[in-house]
Amino acid sequence: MLSVRSLQSAYGRSQVLFDVALDIAEGEVVTLLGRNGMGKTTTVRSIMGLLAPKGGEISFEGRAVAGIAPEKIARCGIGLVPEGRQVFPTLSVRENLVATASNRLKRSSPWTLSQVYALFPRLEERAGQSARTLSGGEQQMLAVGRALMTNPKLLILDEATEGLAPVIRAEIWGCIEALKAQGQSILLIDKNINVLKRIADRHYIIEKGRTVWSGSSADLAENAELVHRYVGV
Repeated sequence: MLSVRSLQSAYGRSQVLFDVALDIAEGEVVTLLGRNGMGKTTTVRSIMGLLAPKGGEISFEGRAVAGIAPEKIARCGIGLVPEGRQVFPTLSVRENLVATASNRLKRSSPWTLSQVYALFPRLEERAGQSARTLSGGEQQMLAVGRALMTNPKLLILDEATEGLAPVIRAEIWGCIEALKAQGQSILLIDKNINVLKRIADRHYIIEKGRTVWSGSSADLAENAELVHRYVGV
């Protein structure tokens, strides 16, 4: 579904990505691991067209998408839950969910408000509230729901549970597991290795803008030293 090869990206003269490669097949949950500042969010921004790559290839369902406009990439079927949530603060919960809702890919059973509310019941309870009045965890639920309302083929979550209370983290993880059971393809960035090993199919580790390792959850579990070297604090 998604293929990234030899990806290079920079902010002005400061190059961040030098050689990132990853693949995601339909129905897979894949993680991107690494310490802060290693290029995970830059990789996501490059995939989404928010940062034009300097080199390499990005293809989605066989179509080259490197460097095209973000809205065109989104219309191909990629939904993003960005780091920091970035919900529309002055809109209500319901307005956030319907503002970008679409079924451009003509899915037979598209996401609806009632389905999002079933996934996150507290969003229904707060449907009329301004998004800025929500807690951080509720805003993250809203960001996930908003992305799902675009009916993406691939869902990208950047720092899925960062800064959230344990009970909210558990709710987000439960949501991701439910989406996986439904066959949703997901690219996931988070620091909770133990949960990621349980949920994800495969993992990529990047270090200083380069993919340095890839493997299954079983492979990752057998390489504690590798995790400590590239992911541990």
